[in-house]
Amino acid sequence: MNKNIDAPNSTISRDTRELDSPTGNLYESIVIISKRANQLSGQLKEELNAKLDEFASDTDNLEEIFENREQIEISKYYESLPKPTLMATEEFLNGQVYFRNPSKDED
Repeated sequence: MNKNIDAPNSTISRDTRELDSPTGNLYESIVIISKRANQLSGQLKEELNAKLDEFASDTDNLEEIFENREQIEISKYYESLPKPTLMATEEFLNGQVYFRNPSKDED
């Protein structure tokens, strides 16, 4: 997963003409961005769960405190990443998202 995207960490105002230029339809662009954001969110969730599963244990031990710190650091890292919607919007505006509309392809 490409986490090195230059997406802002907070919401910014967007020019709607910039969003609809790739598709010619603002609503179609928003649907594409939302579907990509769902993909990114799922990937991030799977990745985070895989990393946190490494710390799962059935027994309590003294190393749990150290592992808890590592879990906290991993969680903080994922919390500091831009939100999936912001990453998807940046990818879309940079032309990094492949999309097609089957109904337009028939014409």
